Amino acid sequence: MATDGAVPGAGTGVIHDIGYQTYDGPRFGRGKIALALCWHSLRSAFGIGRGAKAKIVPVLTFAIMCSPAVVNAVIMALGKSHTRVVNYDTYVGTLRVLVLLLFMAAQAPELVARDLRSRVLPLYFARPIRRYDYPAAKYGAFALACLAMVDIPVLLLYVGTIFQVHGGAAIWAQTRAVVPGLLVGLMWAAVLAAVGLALACVSGRRAFSAGSVAIFLFMTWTLTTVLNHIAERSGSPGHGGPLGGAPQVTGATHLFGLISPFTVVDGVRQWLGGTSPGIIANPGSYGVAYGVMLLVFLGVSLAALVARYNSVSVA
Repeated sequence: MATDGAVPGAGTGVIHDIGYQTYDGPRFGRGKIALALCWHSLRSAFGIGRGAKAKIVPVLTFAIMCSPAVVNAVIMALGKSHTRVVNYDTYVGTLRVLVLLLFMAAQAPELVARDLRSRVLPLYFARPIRRYDYPAAKYGAFALACLAMVDIPVLLLYVGTIFQVHGGAAIWAQTRAVVPGLLVGLMWAAVLAAVGLALACVSGRRAFSAGSVAIFLFMTWTLTTVLNHIAERSGSPGHGGPLGGAPQVTGATHLFGLISPFTVVDGVRQWLGGTSPGIIANPGSYGVAYGVMLLVFLGVSLAALVARYNSVSVA
């Protein structure tokens, strides 16, 4: 025991310099942070920077989506057809619906559910970003991912076609035709990305998140298809006879098309001037209703997405 009044162990402490230094470089603000978040979320949507298992669904769905463009190029190259067998604005409607449904159900939770489950949002909000910067970055990333899934196959279809046509006039005609198809793809991406993320962020558990996206999109699509079939058959002149009758498009058919986001965007396409047959009959005078419903899907989904992250505690 020390008897001279000294504190035991005094003067034995050592401060080690292990190389930590203060950061004197530039500090980026909200814009750079949101852009970085958007970029890394876009990479995550395609499994980039993650294991091979995370890439299975994005690669598989993208390959399936591109297959009609490849088939079209092969058919034209073999001389079996001198014109496109696939339209730019509709592509292959039912295939596009099913592939996007699978892609959204699998990948939307990757962008939002993981952060909710890991409870890392307080770390994001501790930085100089605002509450709506986070959902805006996520929406931008997923919209770009959906746009790539929709429009890259259309561009492949265009490239495969112009290699088989001859003359500047033919190439110019294909170029003019592909632009509306790319704009239609932009509409699909903008609406469906908002709907998918709004549904995916309801839970931090991946199974519940993916289930909410898949169930809503599949059920609304199935319900619209079944009700349209019933309405068309009920309106057939020969309904009830041995051969039935030709399906008739009725007002009920148009109204049932307002249930699913997929049929809404296709109805708006036709209302704005699209002439190729799509996944739903031309809405005609109901086109305004489809336009309003598209804005409803987009506005409500984005509002729900922002509200979800406004309610997250930062404690």
